[in-house]
Amino acid sequence: MPQPDHLICLDIPDAENLGEDMDAYLAKCEEKLGMVPNVLRAYAKHPAKLRNFVQTYNTLMLAPSGLSKLEREMVAVVVSSANRCYYCLVAHGQAVRALSGDPQLAEMLVMNHKVAELPPRERAIVDFAWTLTTAPMSVGEAERNALRTQGLTDADIFDLADVAAFFNYTNRVAHATEMMPNPEYHAMNR
Repeated sequence: MPQPDHLICLDIPDAENLGEDMDAYLAKCEEKLGMVPNVLRAYAKHPAKLRNFVQTYNTLMLAPSGLSKLEREMVAVVVSSANRCYYCLVAHGQAVRALSGDPQLAEMLVMNHKVAELPPRERAIVDFAWTLTTAPMSVGEAERNALRTQGLTDADIFDLADVAAFFNYTNRVAHATEMMPNPEYHAMNR
């Protein structure tokens, strides 16, 4: 059974003009991915929000960090698992498959990150992201020290918190708008 074919469930007209920078960015997505991710198409209904989303996403997920791209994508999946965000589980599950070369890892993180036999550093990272999502008031020095024990610096911990917080935010937007992932993600890297 295919997923619903809407982008979002809200009737918002497409923007008339995204600007040259965003037109070029979406064209680059099409060239590199073979598609424009639906989250970008949804945000493109409001060009200023699209520009902000792209800048924030690229800074958190692609810019240099003490966290690897795979670790950041694993955080996206674990946070989205806690929030049961269909869009991000599909899209970022595919990214974990692509970056790790392991489709089973992505599925374990989607369903129950605790069953994944992860190296201690990755275990500490995903456990922190889960706790920050499900019980944020319980995060304290003990949780930060568990990350430091695995070699994370305070700057890395800030990056980790920022990535987890971003996906908590985007999960809620995806839920509220019933955002659907691109169907192509389902078959990629399997």
